[in-house]
Amino acid sequence: MKYYLIAGEASGDLHGANLMRALRQKDPQAEFRFWGGDNMAAIGGTPVRHIRDLAIMGFVEVLAHLRTVLGNIAFCKRDIAQWKPDVVVGIDYPGFNLKIEAWAHEQGFKTVHYISPNLWAWKKGRIKGMRRTLDRLCYILPFEEEFFAENDMPQAVYVGHPLLDMINEECGKKGLNQPIQPSTQTRPIIALLPGSRRMELKNSLPLMVHLAAHHPEYQFVVAGMSLIGKEFYDTLIAKHSSNQTIKQSNNLTVVFDQTYSLLSQAHAAIVCSGTATLEAALFNVPQVVCYSGNPISYLIAKAVVGNRIRYISLVNLIADSPIVTELIQDDFNVERLEREFLLVAADDANRERMLNEYADMRTLLGSGGASMRAAQTIIDILK
Repeated sequence: MKYYLIAGEASGDLHGANLMRALRQKDPQAEFRFWGGDNMAAIGGTPVRHIRDLAIMGFVEVLAHLRTVLGNIAFCKRDIAQWKPDVVVGIDYPGFNLKIEAWAHEQGFKTVHYISPNLWAWKKGRIKGMRRTLDRLCYILPFEEEFFAENDMPQAVYVGHPLLDMINEECGKKGLNQPIQPSTQTRPIIALLPGSRRMELKNSLPLMVHLAAHHPEYQFVVAGMSLIGKEFYDTLIAKHSSNQTIKQSNNLTVVFDQTYSLLSQAHAAIVCSGTATLEAALFNVPQVVCYSGNPISYLIAKAVVGNRIRYISLVNLIADSPIVTELIQDDFNVERLEREFLLVAADDANRERMLNEYADMRTLLGSGGASMRAAQTIIDILK
């Protein structure tokens, strides 16, 4: 069978690669054509667009790059029409993928969306179109089952969260616990996960750097992404650091594409809201969650969401409880970050409380096997 897969950001690339691996196990003759990153490319097939050129989020940001977005949509349609796949699979990235899936359905292609958008939070009106144009919708959060039952979405299938499989797989690999910091240093490691997009980095990394400058007793390690480039991190850190202080303490470094190795050794973490918050929790790392976006985009999002959700981090959303502190927009400042950091790094009672609640949250997620279940769902509609 011919599978056309579209991932538009780093997490989608990881989930897409695992889905491709699972599809190949079930269909050894599988042919892949895809939009994604290095992880999907490693599985094989024909790459069309790389995620480094696709990761745009936020109302204002999308408007600023509207010509590029519309050009990518038009190109994607032409590419699908020419290749004629048996199924089009959108992996998260709903702003782009739902448009492509709706068009593909009209052209007679089978359509699957893997990792449902957060319809329970905002844009609930999308469900009417998705009900009409999707053959299957694979969702990954357990509390979404009630939402889809109440909103008459029979195509919705719960497959579990793919992070469970990814982390279990990585933990089984040799080298995960190779020391992140030089063996001569014994300071506890603080993982800094500032996001996977340049705009996220610009908004979150400066405050994280400031924190490192004031705590030479810890070793701060930034989880960098090679697709963004070392120069971008170096420039941003140099611009916002007290260079002399950090040079003297030698307590701020960047490692690339080693997030799980970093989390496996971290004492605590500061994490930009997103998939990384759940990753930190599954590695049992006490964390502070932060988010600072374009002010106009944030106000629009807040107005749209209203009071429907109380949290932004996956950890709190899954548990429906404030396990981790969320510092959002104006609350993400030097004073609050300092206070909350000390609670996750040096307050033993708070750390133990958080770890216990992580365990309860993990129980809610259930067992692994999401990629295999999603692959089987796709195979089933092709039969």
